[in-house]
Amino acid sequence: MSDADYRRRDLLDALARLPLNDGDVVFCHSNLGFFGRPDCARGGPAVCNLFISAIAERLGPAGTMVVPTFTFSFPRHEVFDVQQSTSAMGMFAEAVRRHPGAMRTADPCYSVAALGARAAELTANMPENSFADESFFARFFKAEGKVLNFNFDAGSTFLHYVERVLRVPYRFDKSFQGILRDKGVERKATSTIWVRYMSDDSLEAAFEAFDTVARSEGCFTTLRLGRGELGVITARDCFELVAHTIERRPWFLTRAEPLGITSPRIVAEE
Repeated sequence: MSDADYRRRDLLDALARLPLNDGDVVFCHSNLGFFGRPDCARGGPAVCNLFISAIAERLGPAGTMVVPTFTFSFPRHEVFDVQQSTSAMGMFAEAVRRHPGAMRTADPCYSVAALGARAAELTANMPENSFADESFFARFFKAEGKVLNFNFDAGSTFLHYVERVLRVPYRFDKSFQGILRDKGVERKATSTIWVRYMSDDSLEAAFEAFDTVARSEGCFTTLRLGRGELGVITARDCFELVAHTIERRPWFLTRAEPLGITSPRIVAEE
């Protein structure tokens, strides 16, 4: 393979060995650079296209791939343009967003872009709350989706949806107003997101403990590719692992637990 770290065939073999099926809905956090160099692509756009085509081949024509294209536009006092606002989630997410067949949610903070058979179903008519019923994350859960991460642990933004359903005490709904632009038409909009209390820095999200639990329970299946790792966990397993663990470890999705803080300071915002 000369100076290459993996081949396209290696990627396809890894995807074939993971617990994925034709027609699956997958949600991907990614850092493709950690895999090293493929033998068949040079440069970021070519590597992204390699992964887009390989995932599409693995999931088949009935499958759907979704990536985070978060912008946090309204908290940043920025206009959110559904078609034009650049994702803050890296090279691969941006490549999917810009793909001619992609559909994107009109969510000024936690937008996602989807490619595949169920893209319209998963992205149309979003509620103003990014983690409420009928949000993308709720639809992903109902679709029996799977988190497919590239060089990330078992954690994902889906866990914030789980936290909201379970009504964890360290987060709350907060609304932001701004301008949403869709196909050139602007309107005032509200975006409500699930945020942590800022009164204690230990309440910041940390998913390392979740990753440890998921691996120990055999729920997060991983394979090596080049210098990196692919991993799959179902949305159902994510939900059940958090629900069972948080009863006895209420802070395990935050920095409080590894810091040994048992009573973080929670002060309601005015």
